[in-house]
Amino acid sequence: MIAVNEAVVVEGKYDKIKLSALIDGLIIETNGFQIYKNPEKMNLLRRLAKERGLLILTDSDAAGFQIRHYLTGAIGPQYIKQAYIPDIYGKERRKEKASSEGKLGVEGLPLKVLREALARAGVLYEEKRCVAERRIEKTDLFEAGLIGREGSAERRRALLRQLNLPEHMNTSTMAKVLNSIMDYEAFQQAVRELYAFPLPDL
Repeated sequence: MIAVNEAVVVEGKYDKIKLSALIDGLIIETNGFQIYKNPEKMNLLRRLAKERGLLILTDSDAAGFQIRHYLTGAIGPQYIKQAYIPDIYGKERRKEKASSEGKLGVEGLPLKVLREALARAGVLYEEKRCVAERRIEKTDLFEAGLIGREGSAERRRALLRQLNLPEHMNTSTMAKVLNSIMDYEAFQQAVRELYAFPLPDL
């Protein structure tokens, strides 16, 4: 596993699943062209771009380039690194037939090819860190009453609004995004502000 500093942007959930076997980092899906109609997610991407930078890794077909160009124009090229996969023809195993251009997407490529694409992009990545650091975990969300408790969904949405993050973010993604924009102490403070009084031993 390698730790990627930038937030990685891919097209779909199968791309995210594939990359999760290679990198330790935040991966955000555009859900294809749905990104055009999702201002909440675009605001999240803009925020992440300014906080840590984005790495765009879309398919090598026309649709992938269209999404890539849209994001670059909407967010700004100064915040973005581009990772390009080669044109490799074939069909993903889960699909009945190949894509209209006959090219393999991110999900269908060997991890070795994806690793090489990251290297060519000049991504600042390193082997997974061994230095212990206090990260925000799902157990912290539970202890803060944000998951797994009565009223947790309402509190979670309230915290996401407080932090100007999309309120429909799932809890796994939430923990990763929080780690991207704040440290554990800042998370504690945000929870205290949510409850409007200090919470014991978060």
